[in-house]
Amino acid sequence: MDLKLNDPARLIPLIVASALFMENLDSTIIATALPAIARSLREDPLHLSLAISSYLLSLAVFIPVSGWMADRYGARRVFRNAIVVFVLGSVACAASQNIGELILARVAQGIGGAMMVPVGRLVLLRQVPKSELVAAMSYLTIPALMAPIFGPPLGGFIVTYVSWRWIFLINVPIGVLGYWLVTRFIRDHAGNATHHAFDLAGWMLLGLGLSGLVFGSENLGKHVLPPELPPFAVGLGIVLLVLYVLHARQDPAPIMRLGLLKVPTFRASVTGGSLFRIGVGSFSLLMPLMLQLGFGMSALGSGLITFSSAVGALLMKTMAQRITRRYGFRNLLVWNTLVSSLALIACGLLRPAVPSLLIILFLLITGFFRSLEFTCVNTLAFADVEEADMSQATSFSSTAQQLALSIGIGIASQTLNLSLAGRHATVLGLPDFTAAFCTVGLISLSAMLSFRRLAPDAGSSVSGHRMALADMPVRTTHP
Repeated sequence: MDLKLNDPARLIPLIVASALFMENLDSTIIATALPAIARSLREDPLHLSLAISSYLLSLAVFIPVSGWMADRYGARRVFRNAIVVFVLGSVACAASQNIGELILARVAQGIGGAMMVPVGRLVLLRQVPKSELVAAMSYLTIPALMAPIFGPPLGGFIVTYVSWRWIFLINVPIGVLGYWLVTRFIRDHAGNATHHAFDLAGWMLLGLGLSGLVFGSENLGKHVLPPELPPFAVGLGIVLLVLYVLHARQDPAPIMRLGLLKVPTFRASVTGGSLFRIGVGSFSLLMPLMLQLGFGMSALGSGLITFSSAVGALLMKTMAQRITRRYGFRNLLVWNTLVSSLALIACGLLRPAVPSLLIILFLLITGFFRSLEFTCVNTLAFADVEEADMSQATSFSSTAQQLALSIGIGIASQTLNLSLAGRHATVLGLPDFTAAFCTVGLISLSAMLSFRRLAPDAGSSVSGHRMALADMPVRTTHP
């Protein structure tokens, strides 16, 4: 493939995507390797889920700091150092001899990941013209989408034939390559000379609040912790976030500026995008479980079917720019949200009698539309944000994305448990998955309300979509 080294709309997204690929690959592989890690460390596999939760908690705490760090020290410098921290954390994971060491190493990985993704996106936003942003965002996600495809089989191969420690060590060459590419091809961008003092009080309120929500949502219905602890964590998280909102209204330079929500396109991306992500976050949990527990498929058979969803997402990336230019963000987001949400509800209506080929085709098509939604939402967020606010916008957007995905998993898990209890059953069945898919699908559908409020030409400077003046209604005033 011709990377066109003089074309920043292609080269820079692919460089930044090396970090996304490394992080996503790590996240998908570790889930496959948990049983092997548990045997090696002589731990209960359920306890090893703390290795995943600790990483997510680290993301929740440190993503809000990424914008301030980029302004203070420069996005390129922070991005490169974040890659180093993530790689060193990976090496520490590989060297872990007990669960405590593994959890600490995962926290270090999370610190690196919290800086890599939002600051990497900031690097892209500052060096790619807005007119080419849709194409750049599409290229950015192509390598990242490859990770869920290759992660499970690669993790299974490594665990079976080598050692689980290599699932972390493969990050080393990827990270070294990413560091070199950033150094070689990405221009330095000085930090903000008028940076504000670090908002420590705001960070503590926001970080602890997000941690409570993520921790509680991730552990709802898993029966790993005392049953009252996850709901308590969610409640405490909500209280702390409310206190942060009060703090942010009074502080002249809060760690995350809520005033960005006054920008209509950014507000629609955050609110509507978060509601939509709740459904998608749950899909990654519900579909494999339904195929295995409800349809009686093996883990391999389930993986081969859900794989088609990622293929559909990859196909969309080659068409994103033409589609957004033709229809514009508002039309696409309203109608695509409707289609994608109804498709999510339809997933819960699938039954074992449906031929596997039809399920594969269905998931491929729905993967296409979900990926189109994310490309539009991720690009629209920065269409009207001023250059000086880009660092705040990237950390704000990344925080909302991570929170929505975690909440989606929590809602899906809790809906399964409530449905199970309502049926007075002890084993999950197809009715439980139907209830869960319908619940999260309706939540995703509510995102339409946010997108309908957008102006018809919202984000046109990015999408390239222009409405002819003849088609615009003419207002006349009468004395």
